[in-house]
Amino acid sequence: MVATSPKSDLRYTWKVTASSFLGNTLEYYDFLVYGTAAAVVFPKVFFPDASGFVATLSAFGTFAVGFLARPLGGLYFGSRGDRHGRKSTLMITLVVMGLSTILIGLLPGYGTIGIWAPILLVVLRLLQGFAVGGEWGGSMIIVLESAPPRRRGFFSAWPNTGGFSAQILITGVFAYVYTLSDEQLLSWGWRIPFLLSAVVLVVTYWMRRSLSETPVFTEAVATQDTKQANPIRRIFVDDWRNLLLIVGLRFAEALPYFLLTVFALSYGSGPLGLDKGQLNTAILISAVLAFVSHGVFAAISDRIGRRPVYFFGAVVVFVMAFPFFAMLHSGSMVLIVLGYVLVLNVGHNAINAIQPAFYAELFPAERRYTGAAAGREIASIFAGGLTPFIATALAGEDGTRWPLVAAYVMVGAVVTMVAVYKAPESFRRDLTATGTSVR
Repeated sequence: MVATSPKSDLRYTWKVTASSFLGNTLEYYDFLVYGTAAAVVFPKVFFPDASGFVATLSAFGTFAVGFLARPLGGLYFGSRGDRHGRKSTLMITLVVMGLSTILIGLLPGYGTIGIWAPILLVVLRLLQGFAVGGEWGGSMIIVLESAPPRRRGFFSAWPNTGGFSAQILITGVFAYVYTLSDEQLLSWGWRIPFLLSAVVLVVTYWMRRSLSETPVFTEAVATQDTKQANPIRRIFVDDWRNLLLIVGLRFAEALPYFLLTVFALSYGSGPLGLDKGQLNTAILISAVLAFVSHGVFAAISDRIGRRPVYFFGAVVVFVMAFPFFAMLHSGSMVLIVLGYVLVLNVGHNAINAIQPAFYAELFPAERRYTGAAAGREIASIFAGGLTPFIATALAGEDGTRWPLVAAYVMVGAVVTMVAVYKAPESFRRDLTATGTSVR
């Protein structure tokens, strides 16, 4: 039986989609504003005694720390969401995530409280990562389970554009921040982007309060005792193959994204001597185009399946690894923008658009939140959070070893292509099915 609800119409679906979009905008804003600050400001504010190269590595190390907490958040909040509901869990992740980011913006620097500054930074980053680990899975699933069956890919793609809407916000805020003097930037200017997340937090909290539980979860509760189930144990016993698949599937999505939006800012403005505004403009153009490309790729996946579109994106990432660096090294604004568009809007977006539906459809209703969230966040450690750190180390202090970074991306793309080949097709699956995962 297909779960139904008096609110399962398109108007309500769009409302759920909008609230999830804002929640993911806050998620990515919080994480990416940290990445931008880590590339530009944090080495001087929190690690002033280290050399430039070591300070940058240290700042990117704290960026990676947030990803270490994400799997724990995915497991904890995923299990809670599968037992007690998607909506109430998402309210908690939203508040913890937003408050952690605001507190980072209020944190004194090394010059004020010494070693406690980087220590508290790491603690808040861990809290931020813990909440984010549960936010993505829940916000995607609440849309997926409320959308029309034949348009699940299309609707669940929009919340996943939160990274790009966040990038637009970050680019706009830092465009102002970069106009400040170095003294103003290092004393109070860098705090502005973190404190502004309070606006998105308040708006999203207000919208989520009026949402209802998904009809799929409601039916799962009616057919079995979800509170007595142990979704964490079952995903590792019954769904371990799909967890491994998700880890592989993430490489061609996360590597290029964090490479272009975090590492390239440090690498381009450092060893290459490019203007920060030039790189931010390229990111902004890609962020705007992402809304179109996500809608197109997601709609195609609802017609022909998730696997062909996903594989296409991985191939583009593989092919563009070396050409992107050539375009970046050219210093030409036109070529830099073209590189960003090809890697992000064609390669990455083809993957990112269908990722929510593809991952969630692999798991049965009673452990969907746990499986999708935990799988994605475990993969985040290897395929996302370590990317800026590894890329910086591979490129070297003077950036001359950049071919190693390009090869790193190509290897990740190959891993994803193998995972797609091994993955089952899921776009016609009945979401109300319980008991077994898709294999």
